Amino acid sequence: MKKYVDVIVPLPIAGQYTYSLPEGWDEKVKEGCRVVVPFGRKKYYTAIITKVHETPPEEYETKDVAEILDERPVLLARQYAFWKWMADYYLCTLGDVYKAALPSGMKLESETVVVYNPDFEAVEPLTEREQSVMNLLSAETEQCITQLEKSSGIRQILPVIKSLLEKEAVKVKEELKRSYKPRTEARVRLTPGMQDEEKLRGLFDGLARAPKQLAVLMKYIELSGWGTSGTDLKEVTRKSLLEASGASSAILNGLTGKGIFELYYQEVGRLAKGVCNTVSLNPLNPAQQQAYYSVLSLFATKNVCLLHGVTSSGKTEIYIHLIDQVLKSGKQVLYLLPEIALTTQITERLKRVFGNRLGIYHSKFPDAERVEIWQKQLSEQDYDVILGVRSSVFLPFRRLGLVIVDEEHETTYKQQDPAPRYHARSAAIMLASMFGAKTLLGTATPSIETYYNARQGKYGLVELTERYQNIRLPQIELVDIKELARKKRMTAQFSPLLLQKIREALEHKEQVILFQNRRGFAPMIECRTCGWVPRC
Repeated sequence: MKKYVDVIVPLPIAGQYTYSLPEGWDEKVKEGCRVVVPFGRKKYYTAIITKVHETPPEEYETKDVAEILDERPVLLARQYAFWKWMADYYLCTLGDVYKAALPSGMKLESETVVVYNPDFEAVEPLTEREQSVMNLLSAETEQCITQLEKSSGIRQILPVIKSLLEKEAVKVKEELKRSYKPRTEARVRLTPGMQDEEKLRGLFDGLARAPKQLAVLMKYIELSGWGTSGTDLKEVTRKSLLEASGASSAILNGLTGKGIFELYYQEVGRLAKGVCNTVSLNPLNPAQQQAYYSVLSLFATKNVCLLHGVTSSGKTEIYIHLIDQVLKSGKQVLYLLPEIALTTQITERLKRVFGNRLGIYHSKFPDAERVEIWQKQLSEQDYDVILGVRSSVFLPFRRLGLVIVDEEHETTYKQQDPAPRYHARSAAIMLASMFGAKTLLGTATPSIETYYNARQGKYGLVELTERYQNIRLPQIELVDIKELARKKRMTAQFSPLLLQKIREALEHKEQVILFQNRRGFAPMIECRTCGWVPRC
């Protein structure tokens, strides 16, 4: 029975498309895997399978899937349910969500490439237009159709290409460009013919007149542990061998040329590895302890809880204790921040406690690194804690237990353009509910809708009114600069009181921060003389 697959393509198109599977591919495909599909006349896209079935579509004739990219799913069942909710709730297509969710390194692009055939021998003379194309291809053997059309000046070039294809003068291939390339490392090993003690002894004698090459060979044997009984050979990188022996690349190339060494490339990840020293949790003060237990008790009856704590009350320390408690139960945590700038300082605090169990995900990372984080989250060695900005809600989670939305009032959680125009706080609450996980919203100034939900009893509410170590809140003085400007007492943008306070601080050898809000942005135009505001 012929099998078919329904797929999502990364285009803002409503609905999904059905493709047929070539013979023998039935066992290779699974729901959630990526496949390459032809779309339109010449385009190829990376699509994600959502369903495998045996029902052909009635409206159109199906095309075959061109290539399978994954052996196991990159889109998990709960993720797909989350995508469908997001497309429905934010009035966009699944293709929009797909484009926003996956790193671009996991989406392939296509170009039709015409390749020159060097073995072609003309049986009959070529036409003028065919000869023109062949001349261009002989200079540069692989060119895309648009490039050939531009260079040759031939408007309708497709029939010419078709004619040359029939004569086997050229070949056409759809070149799928992979923007993600795994990071590889050059390594050195003895060639199979040299992995014998007798031959190695002969080599030492043969290299007696080339002391530098002999030194490199001896250093390789030392680093790899060759000849040590009962141990596996350690892999030796080209870089470490050159550094340890103090030799140049030319000397190593000489040994490779003699067939003693061979170079090979091993894929290495971009993500941080190695042992990371961690410290134990800081004890909570009585106010933080009370807030911590209040959050835990509210989570017994509520899925969402608002932690309303004044600035510098130590909310982050409470988050760390909650994360630790969730990790002990074998679950994962998603910690959302409104902007990339905040991740640096929080990363240091979380890294000290959770070490390599912490992963960071945001758009300023190279695309290849984001691909590797995505793939790591699909593996058995996934991160237990993900710290990131709004795009982190799309990452694949399998055992999510807690979502923390820090500074939940921030407007940067809202994606404005392009679609999906989602709010990461609302999306995070929905994501957590799909996993049966809890959501903690933390802020010193709750948004109106969150505070209303907490007051109405929809969300739990915990208030932290004391600052850490009872530090006093700063004194705030308001100055009416409009009145001072009318009296012509302003010095540029500075009021007399501000200048006096700056002078006092500098005299006491103290520092001053001038914070200019909304730089270069005016919500309205106002007359400075009478205060009139023009309206549309």
